[in-house]
Amino acid sequence: MANMGDLMKQAQQLQSKLARIQEEAANKTVEASAGGNMVTAVVNGRLEVVALRVDSSVVTAGDVEMLQDLVIAAVNEGIRKAQKMVADEMGKVTGGLKIPGLTA
Repeated sequence: MANMGDLMKQAQQLQSKLARIQEEAANKTVEASAGGNMVTAVVNGRLEVVALRVDSSVVTAGDVEMLQDLVIAAVNEGIRKAQKMVADEMGKVTGGLKIPGLTA
């Protein structure tokens, strides 16, 4: 039974480390651009868009559909990068072990 107690203790330590990593990752951001940096999205580790920059040339061009496409592309790429960032940070703690619901 001592092994089961040790295993539970290790699981609790891992859970604590993962929670800390998630919180730290939530405070980090990644940037992704589309259209040759015409639109840039900044996404945090919580997968929230925290900033969006649009080059004025896109706005003055008056092509709303292109602007919409660029925003979508930049935001989606930002989300992918943020998911990878969080997964990489989690992988450092788990040693690459895939834990459902914790890694992207």
